[in-house]
Amino acid sequence: MSGLDPILRWLPLGGWRASQLLPQARLAGPMPWVIAIMIALTVIAAAGGLALSNLAHAARAELDGGVTVQIVEAGATAREQQAKAAVSILSNMEGVARVRQVSEEELNRLVEPWLGETGTGNEAVPTPALIDVQLRGAVTDLRLKEIRTALKSQAPAAQVDAQASWLTPVFDAIHSLQYLALGLVLLLAATSAAAVWLAARSALGGNRETIEIVHLLGGTDAQIARIFQRSVGVDALLGGIAGLSLGIIAVMLLGRQFAALGSGMVAGGGLGLKDWLAIGAIPLVGVIIAMLTARLTVLAALRKIL
Repeated sequence: MSGLDPILRWLPLGGWRASQLLPQARLAGPMPWVIAIMIALTVIAAAGGLALSNLAHAARAELDGGVTVQIVEAGATAREQQAKAAVSILSNMEGVARVRQVSEEELNRLVEPWLGETGTGNEAVPTPALIDVQLRGAVTDLRLKEIRTALKSQAPAAQVDAQASWLTPVFDAIHSLQYLALGLVLLLAATSAAAVWLAARSALGGNRETIEIVHLLGGTDAQIARIFQRSVGVDALLGGIAGLSLGIIAVMLLGRQFAALGSGMVAGGGLGLKDWLAIGAIPLVGVIIAMLTARLTVLAALRKIL
């Protein structure tokens, strides 16, 4: 063992500190702030992706097994007769858990934002009779065909659709946004690693003479890299805590704004305990990435300059 080994092992704890090799006040340099910004943006992107995942899962669970039957008939009397016949047939079909005909008042409230007041009597805008059906199990093309066949004789104006099919474009958009959130998380992780790489290279260049002396006295590349690694780890931890705090504040403010919309679908996108634990782990992952990047950068550079 060289005479310098005991000194290098004791180095980070007292006496000749790592700050003499990497002279930088903990929060005076730019790297902790850069990492804080990156962690905050990563928290926001990750929270958005997790919320979208929960939203899609909740919507699919709610619509699973849901079928909508529309009686598209202009005549009010014929429309009502076919609707009653369809409700009777569906109620007696095997595999049907629940059948409910949507009331005319409820239909009017649904279409009013687009059509305005539908009127009454002869002035009323004809709207299809709507029947909400809940099947036991998933909706398949075969089950939809069976329902259409059963309704054909007594409700020829019936149109049968799976409720989930209406929201297929919405689900596709949600999946695209999830991939975008994942891409942002990966991009921010790469950017953070690049910032650490630049900081480590800069520190090495500014302390090259000191490093050469330490190396001549018997210090190994791994021991020198450990000094930089620990210093970067502390900076990354401080920046990660600050970034996590800022990110959580932003996520909570955004969540409050979306909650004010009062939409049941938006409410399904709330974050659960597992989601918050995953978000809380982001700074730890950031510290690991920063320390590993610093170590690999320093070791690679030392092999070239020494």
